[in-house]
Parts: sequence; structure tokens; C-alpha cells
Amino acid sequence: MSALSLANRGSIATQTSNLDVQRRKADYKPSIWSYEYLHSLRTDNCNHEELYDINNRWKPMEEVVKHMIDQDGDARSVETSLEVIDDIQRLGLGHRFEGSITGALDKIMKNLDQITDKDTPSLHLTALSFRLLRQHGFTVSLDVFKVFTDCDGSFKDGLCKDVKGMLSLYEASFLGFEEESILDEARAFTSMTLKNLSRLQDTPGNGVSEKVSHALEMPLHHRMQRLEARRYIEAYNKSAGANQVLLELAKLDYNAVQQAYQTDLKDMSRWWKDIGLAKKLSFSRDRLMECFFWSVGIVFEPQLSNLRKGITKVSVLITIIDDVYDVYGTLAELKLFTSAVERWDVNAVEILADYQLKICFLALYNTVNEMAYETLKEQGVDVLPYLKKAWADLCKAFLKEAEWSHNKYTPTFEEYIANAWISSSAALILVHTYFLLNQNISDEALECLENHHDLLRWPSLILRLSNDLATSEAELERGETATSISCLKGGGCVGDVESARKYISNLIENSWKKMNKDGQLFGASSTSSPFTKEFVAAATNLARIAQCIYQYGDGIGAPDKIVKNRILAVILQPL
Repeated sequence: MSALSLANRGSIATQTSNLDVQRRKADYKPSIWSYEYLHSLRTDNCNHEELYDINNRWKPMEEVVKHMIDQDGDARSVETSLEVIDDIQRLGLGHRFEGSITGALDKIMKNLDQITDKDTPSLHLTALSFRLLRQHGFTVSLDVFKVFTDCDGSFKDGLCKDVKGMLSLYEASFLGFEEESILDEARAFTSMTLKNLSRLQDTPGNGVSEKVSHALEMPLHHRMQRLEARRYIEAYNKSAGANQVLLELAKLDYNAVQQAYQTDLKDMSRWWKDIGLAKKLSFSRDRLMECFFWSVGIVFEPQLSNLRKGITKVSVLITIIDDVYDVYGTLAELKLFTSAVERWDVNAVEILADYQLKICFLALYNTVNEMAYETLKEQGVDVLPYLKKAWADLCKAFLKEAEWSHNKYTPTFEEYIANAWISSSAALILVHTYFLLNQNISDEALECLENHHDLLRWPSLILRLSNDLATSEAELERGETATSISCLKGGGCVGDVESARKYISNLIENSWKKMNKDGQLFGASSTSSPFTKEFVAAATNLARIAQCIYQYGDGIGAPDKIVKNRILAVILQPL
């Protein structure tokens, strides 16, 4: 079952169909986002091209910001430049200044030794430069931190008084790789120190305790970018040292980008109504809005409208098909449905006796074929074999979990993970994402996608395990046999639920470290990568939206007030 679409199933009853098949019925909550409401949104003034028109009214402000980014000079001016870049990115403006930011960081990288090799180096400047440079794909040596450690390799106690530096070091530590023990030490050191400082009294315009508690709740590197942009704009607005040009531009941009989302959402709402699955498949969930929010988490840039809509369609279909395997179909029917997807032949619908399964298969078949046609038309490449394989892999993983449940079998943790990272659906989403980006498709990239490159594996694991942490208790109460918690306990790997949860949290952190390294090897600074930096960013963002969706519970299956407010903030309510 898909981690993206696992639900809080509530009580599960049985009902008898016309064919006297005993079926389960999940107590899913209906969508709170009606078609009429979504089409009442005012998007008349949204003009995507205006966001990048060099003659628009924002041009003067953009020129001022570009000058702020590109500052030559001593370490002090470099620190100012880095802080401006950090503010720009956290305010959600990074997509407007990519060229200027990359150019400025390239210059800083070339002179990094002069910046960090000082008699009294700044912890804040060192950590901030490390984080921003590594985030943009530059190879930065860990030696920059040695000056802050003692002979035993531990960070010096005197650093605890530097709250700004500690926060910067804490955030930088989450850009680490597996073998980088100094960053593990940095995270442990700063986490402990910042927890002790979390009750500091704020000075006006400073907001120290709020910054510390926000960072400790979830690091910046793991946060959904548009949601963080909204929060940061509101916090920056209260800051005594806020740059008013940056602030005004951030507000204008946020609202304009939000208008682009609303236009996309109305298109998706029309598609969802036309396809008719919400009415025809009464056993499944109606989660169009949550799936659209998911797509914004993966690709937020306004110009990537087609990609966002494609991911939304794929995510909705995953949710529906997951319900087929988890709630509706008998084991015999699920085997036939899996076979139909593997064959990918419209005539395969004839082997499906149930009307609702026929509708589901044809909706999948037609939607995916249309996507493949668009890619063939635009790029001259037939990607349908890769899309078919990805869907077949997903359905086979769903089927295996259905068989485990039917047979009351608890797999080993290794068995579970080998299947669950595929059933999380992240790999399938990323395969579609690669083709929907409309980039130059290479044979090397196709091979990587087909063979499930690690860049697909790590966000898949983060999605699966984040979901498990959020939903495992409810699943265990319902008697599910195949969850990471039950598999860890059943195999004797851990003694109790708390130990299992800690083990899973560590696996999530290790997956982030592996993804950080793969992102750098196959990302921005690589000249031989089969993947573009845009695709690497989408893979990273998938892990981020997974942690956002499952931060407080099951945000797809059982969206609560927190999810509703996040959707309102990012998509519906302007600043």
C-alpha cells in the first residue's frame, strides 16, 4: 500500500456486492474542498509570463536585490552577501535569482580559504557558507570546521554563547554525508545546546527562542519550501532589521505564485470532475486537493505548471489504486488487476469482472498513455515502456502486501523494506517527474530510472518511514501484519515500539545523508550527471513534502486542521 495514500481507515465493515463478494468498506472522510468552492477562486489577473517579464513593475526591485547579492570585498561584505542569499531563498525568491546566486557562490567558493582562515573565524559565517555552498552542489571540505574543535575533535564549549553561530552550525549539519562524523558531532552538540537555550527571553525584533524552537522542530533542509517561505515572510516582517525591498518583493512574488497555483488547481478540479472517479469508485478517497498540495511540495516554481498538474494526476491515481488493493479487491481480483497493468493492453480490461475495477484500470491506462503521447509529441521519445514498468512494479508491490495481509504473514524487516520502498510510490512519481520536466532525455538517465537509481531509493525510504512513524499505531490496532514497527518487533530486532520508532528515525536520517551525497554527485556541480539539478531538486523536495505531510499524522489519508491550514497558507490565502 502506498505511503502517499495510506489512510486512517477507521472502522472497516463488510458489504456484499451484486456478485455476493464480501468487500471491506473503509470509513473515509469526504473531501472538504468542493468543486464549486475551487471554481469560485478568482484567477482572472494571473499571468504566468508577467512573473518573468523583464519590463514588469518588479524589475527595479530585482536590480536592487541582484546588487545586494553580488558584493566583492572582505569577509564582512561576504557575510552580508551570504545572509542576503539565505534570506532570498527562505523568503521564496530563489527561483527569481538563480543565476545571480550561483555566480556569487562561485566567487565565494574560489576565495573560501581567505574567508574562513582567520585568527578569529566566525562560526556563523563558516557554517552559513558551508550550508549554502553544499546546497548548491559545491564541494566543500570539512576542514573549515576544525578550527572550532579541540584536540579530541569535540566542539569547543565556548561556542555555546554564540547563539547565532550555533543555529547556523545546527542547520549546516543536516547537509552532511554518512561518513562525516564531524557533522554528526556538530548536530549533537548544537541540538543539546539549543535545547538549553530554547527558553531565552527575546529582545524586541530578535525572536531568538522562536528561531531556536522552529529549528529544533524540523531543520530547514527538511522543510517544504513554500510553507517555509510563508512562515519566514511573516517572521521577517516583524524583524527590526528587515530589508524593505526584499520584503515587498517577497510578498508580491508569493501572492503571484499562489495565483499560478490556483489556476493549476482549477484545471485539475475540472479534470477530476470529468474523469468521474470520485463518484464511480465509492470505496476510495477523494483527495484531489491534498494531492495537489503534494505536487506543489515537489515542484513549486510557477513556470512548471504542466509538471505540477501531471504529478497531481499521478498522485490521485496512486491513491485510488491503493484503495483497490487495500480495501476493495479480493485477492483473486487483485491478481487479475496486477496482470492487466503488466500487460498494458486495453483488451486486458476483459479479465476484470468487476465494473469498478474496469473503470479504475481504464482511467489509469488512458491518463498514462496521454502523458506518454505528449512526451513523444514534444521530444520524439517513446517513454511508455518506462511508465508501464513503473506502474507494474508499484502494483506488484501492492499485491505482495495484500498477500501478506490475507495470509496473516509478518515479513522480516528486510523483506518489508525491499518491497515497501517501491510501494511508497515515490519512485513511480519521480519516473513521471523526469519525463514531465521536458528536458533532454538521455539513454543513461533512462537506464538509471529503469534500474531504480539510488536517487529514487532514498526519498522513497524517507516517504515510507515517515508515513510509518505517523500511522503505525493505528495500523497495529487494526491488526496490520506488515508495518515497519511490527516487522522490527516480530523479527526480534527491537524490544518495544519506542525502540522501533527510534530505529526508524535513524534510518530516515541515514537516508537523508545518502541523498545529500547523491544529490551532490548527480546535481548542480556535476558535468557528467544523467540527471539535471532540477530533477535532483524534485527528488529532494519529495522527501521534504513527505516529512511535511506526515509530521503530525496522516495528512493524505486523514487530513486534519493542521493540513487544512497549511493548504490554505500555501495555495488559497494570500499574504
